[in-house]
Amino acid sequence: MKILVVDDEPLARQRLTRFLENLPSVSRVWEAVNGLDAIDQVNRYAPDLLLLDIRMPGLSGIEVAAHLSQMNEPPAIIFCTAYEEHALEAIRVQAVDYLLKPVRLMDLELAIQKASKINKLQAASLMASDNPVVNRKHLTINSHRGLELLALDDICFCKAEQKYVQVKTKDHEYLLDESLKQLEDEFDYYFIRIHRNALVARKYVTRVSKDSRGQAFIWLQGLDEPLEISRRHLSQVRKALKGIL
Repeated sequence: MKILVVDDEPLARQRLTRFLENLPSVSRVWEAVNGLDAIDQVNRYAPDLLLLDIRMPGLSGIEVAAHLSQMNEPPAIIFCTAYEEHALEAIRVQAVDYLLKPVRLMDLELAIQKASKINKLQAASLMASDNPVVNRKHLTINSHRGLELLALDDICFCKAEQKYVQVKTKDHEYLLDESLKQLEDEFDYYFIRIHRNALVARKYVTRVSKDSRGQAFIWLQGLDEPLEISRRHLSQVRKALKGIL
C-alpha cells in the first residue's frame, strides 16, 4: 500500500511516517506539508491512502477530501485530528475513518485495515457542517493534468453551458461539473446571480449600464465584454450592489 501523510506539523508527520515504515503492508510513504501540496502529490504519485490532518492553514483536511472525492478513483482517507470528542460528530456520522492525535500504532494499523474511499455524498455532507474549517476557498477542476484547484478569489463569473459550468478568470476559462445553483447556495456572499445562467463575482463588478433598448449589462474588472443582466434579476442585482458601486 502506498500512503501519503498530510500534516503541517513536522513532528506529527515524522511520527506517522516512522510507524508506517515498520508496517509490512506499506510499500511507500510520502509526506505533504499542507493541503495544496497534498493535491499535487496525489496527482503525481496516486497513493492508495491519505492520513490527513483536519486543521491546516490554507486548505483544511476536509476540504482536501472534498476535492479528492471528485476524482474517478480517489484514494482512501483517514482523518487525523486533535479535536475534542464532541467536535467529531460530523465525521462520525459520515462513517469516515479518523484517528485522534497523538496517534497510537495499534489504532493506526486497525484504521488502515478498514480504510475506505470517501464518496461525493460524504464529502458534501462534511462540507455542509457548521465547523468553520470546512469552508471552501477553492473549486475542483478535472483537467488533462489531473485534479486542479481554482481559487475562489480568482473567479470573475460562472456561466452555465449545456452539461457544464464555464468558469472565467481574468486569464483563463475552465469547465466545472458543479451546478450554478450549488455555487450560488454555497458562495452567496461572493457571487450575484444576474441571469438564470450566470453568476458574477461581487468584487470584480465595476459598473452597470443600459443600451438604447433598455437592456442592462454588468461590467467586470479585467474583462473587455460586459454580461447581460436579465430583466427578472435587475432589481436584485441593483440591491446586491448597493453600497458597492
